[in-house]
Amino acid sequence: MVRQIIHIDEEKCNGCGKCAAACHEGAIGMVDGKAKLLRDDYCDGLGDCLPECPTGAITFEKREAAAYDEAAVREHKLTQFKTEHARHEGGCPGSKIREMNRSANTAAAPAIHTAVPSQLRQWPCQIKLVPTIAPFYDDANLLIAADCTAYAYANFHAEFMRNKVTLIGCPKLDAVDYSEKLTEIIKNNNIQSVTILRMEVPCCGGLEMAAKKALQQSGKFIPWHVVTVAIDGEILV
Repeated sequence: MVRQIIHIDEEKCNGCGKCAAACHEGAIGMVDGKAKLLRDDYCDGLGDCLPECPTGAITFEKREAAAYDEAAVREHKLTQFKTEHARHEGGCPGSKIREMNRSANTAAAPAIHTAVPSQLRQWPCQIKLVPTIAPFYDDANLLIAADCTAYAYANFHAEFMRNKVTLIGCPKLDAVDYSEKLTEIIKNNNIQSVTILRMEVPCCGGLEMAAKKALQQSGKFIPWHVVTVAIDGEILV
């Protein structure tokens, strides 16, 4: 098929790598110090890389090219993640990803010293620390929760975390906009639903807005809803 796709002029490329970093699909790689389009079907033709190039080496062209393949991009980015994760395997143990396979009947037979079994399915869980692509996101129901909700709402694990991938954060303490990272997570993984769990306090609005912005920017139609917890632990409706 003939479609719009990027073209990279290797003579103009200075090897800065900014285009590769800007490409959400991982379509651009650095080969022998130069940017290169790795595969036609990885490029969506939207050109997020164009404004990042300081030398004007990237332009649009219309030519015969394979259609953009979202499934191939997902597999490609997962492979990239695994390679990068293996390279940093000896890094901080607190950031090493883990996936906990909770059985369907985790409410029964609690472990010794654990009155109620944990429903956490993956590690890490802080929004700032989680990867944007990981196996535990596949077909996942996502819980984006303000960290205070776990302390305010007594049944947090059983009612909200159960069978979900949990991401927690506090926009006031972190002083960051989570929307960009959440967009990448939702866009590049097969997320089935999103639950946003926030406190009634105004600062929690930042988390809700970041999640909603991410859903919109992902370009996907995914079921989502917001639940608000009062500071006395009650659910507000």
